[in-house]
Amino acid sequence: MPAEKSKPPPDESVTYDSGNSNGPPDLRLLHYNDVYHVDPSSAEPVGGVARFMTLIKQYRDDETFKGQSDLLTFFSGDAFNPSLESSITKGDHMVPLLNSIGTDAAALGNHDLDFGVRQFRHLASKCKFPWLIANVLDPALGENVPIGNAKRTHIITSSNGIKVGLIGLGEREWLATINSLPPNLIYKSASNTAKELVPRLRAAGAEIIIALTHMREPNDNKLAENTDGIIDIILGGHDHYYNHSLIKGTHVLRSGTDFKQLSYIEARRRQDNSGRWDVNITRRDATSAIPEHGETLELVAKLTASLKTTLQKPIGYTAAPLDARFRTVRLKESNIANWVCDIMRHHYSGDCCIIASGTVRGDQIYPPGPVLLKDIMNCFPFEDPVVVIRVTGKAIWDALENGVSQYPALEGRFPQVSAIAFKFDCSKPRGSRIVTATINNEPIDMERKYVLVTRGYMGRGKDGYDSLLIEAEGGQAEEIVSEENGILISMMLRQFFLSIRVMGQWKNWGNAINRHWNKVSEKVSAAHPLIDPTPQATPVSPSVSKAPGWDNWTPKKLRERRSSVLLLHESDDESEEEADEEAVGDVQDVEKQLQIMRRVFGKWARLAGVECKVADELNEDEFEVDWTRAIAPRLEGRIVMIGGEVPK
Repeated sequence: MPAEKSKPPPDESVTYDSGNSNGPPDLRLLHYNDVYHVDPSSAEPVGGVARFMTLIKQYRDDETFKGQSDLLTFFSGDAFNPSLESSITKGDHMVPLLNSIGTDAAALGNHDLDFGVRQFRHLASKCKFPWLIANVLDPALGENVPIGNAKRTHIITSSNGIKVGLIGLGEREWLATINSLPPNLIYKSASNTAKELVPRLRAAGAEIIIALTHMREPNDNKLAENTDGIIDIILGGHDHYYNHSLIKGTHVLRSGTDFKQLSYIEARRRQDNSGRWDVNITRRDATSAIPEHGETLELVAKLTASLKTTLQKPIGYTAAPLDARFRTVRLKESNIANWVCDIMRHHYSGDCCIIASGTVRGDQIYPPGPVLLKDIMNCFPFEDPVVVIRVTGKAIWDALENGVSQYPALEGRFPQVSAIAFKFDCSKPRGSRIVTATINNEPIDMERKYVLVTRGYMGRGKDGYDSLLIEAEGGQAEEIVSEENGILISMMLRQFFLSIRVMGQWKNWGNAINRHWNKVSEKVSAAHPLIDPTPQATPVSPSVSKAPGWDNWTPKKLRERRSSVLLLHESDDESEEEADEEAVGDVQDVEKQLQIMRRVFGKWARLAGVECKVADELNEDEFEVDWTRAIAPRLEGRIVMIGGEVPK
């Protein structure tokens, strides 16, 4: 007689019950996928890796499972990006967390390749488990060798001697969205690959077959349909929701996202000698009722502690002041928005680009001089990725109309653009304010479909951008690069700055990613020149004078003080990371005092009716940096108001 079941833990629910719960399970499995943010969110289930670890520890070590087979833990891809932390660490901070979770095998996800294949290989080499993908092959590495030297299949022997056969599979769609892949990759049908390799796993003694996939649910379902039950369980990723289905005897499961959900699976052999398995699946949500695991909190604190110092280090240099003030970006053309939109467009080879000006959050002028990593993160903090959609010219025209509809209110919907030029008259009624608009110097063709690069936020119709609403949300826009496949603006800018360095290059900057970004920077520099570094520039001493007095606050002195911090090290070798704490401290002091000065002077200027103007660009002889080329974003007359009054 089976033992009476104890009361289920909080936020545990049955996803699938086979009807067979007799005796201890032969196998105990745990599945998760698509994890980006290590900290909890505000909405339930709040998630966070520390709560997630509490659940992991329960299913691994609780007395309830004493004497049963050890837990096997599987991950279905996307850990190394996108997140604000990844924009800084290039995914490195996730490795200790994946290891501490006790992951036994992982599917390769598209975002795990966002920093290039060499960086993936670097990160994978530090993981205590294999990464799998069987149907994306790189002939440069040898015959039938997967991209990034991942494995095609893998066999794990459980603690009670059962051989578990694993195969990794990905979909063709996300390969087309990654710009840093090696040339001549070979993609093979997931179904055909499974039909080829699963019999080999069986011949090697595998008693149960599990596919770890990173594909949309329809593709996982197609895999199950086409393989007629030769796979016992498909553990999928890429979609950010929880779902289960049973197709031709194959369980198809995806387990949520972001350390907010997991699946606990018990598998029991059937007693009919069929070789089949009865599977019971439990969903568990990481709600705020789950206590945080103390050691994991300490690990996260340790992993993120160095980020504060890293944020204060220069990643680039600007010869032009970058105008990110709300009263600029929400009312007229901005040079920083022009530059960012151009990078977005060229990165994805779009026809044009539109972002809502609320994307630019700095609300300040970044003066000529070093660009700190924190400047990028503060100015572009949003975690919705860049997307690429196909829309009609009429939809773009309507988007521009929406963008100027609230003018002159300082609305975040005001549009900033690339390859688009428009004139508007704010004295006209809303909905008919756009006077002329062109794309690539040609009048917008209302019937033609254009490839538009934008933010996921706008593809969901936010800020009134209904004309850009994607089909999945009930709109007309066709997705080319979805939010699941896009990357963050902050990460895109990080890679741009990496691409224009001439010294201290990142050692994992592979050939494919280098070729791509060289093309992007070349195209962007047509509108926004890149200034060559000064040979043998005079190094700035870390002990720059910090004596009080106005002399220490001249533009030149401020640039010297902000430049005094050491460059952001790109080696990924902790032993080589020696932060100059004194210089970082001075940069922090400068930034704090500048913020106070901006607020005080800004209030006085408004009350006194004084108009603030952008500072001058650097003179040629003032650019004394030898480690990078400098950016010089420009205004081009992309946005022109021809009627009404510009607010003062």
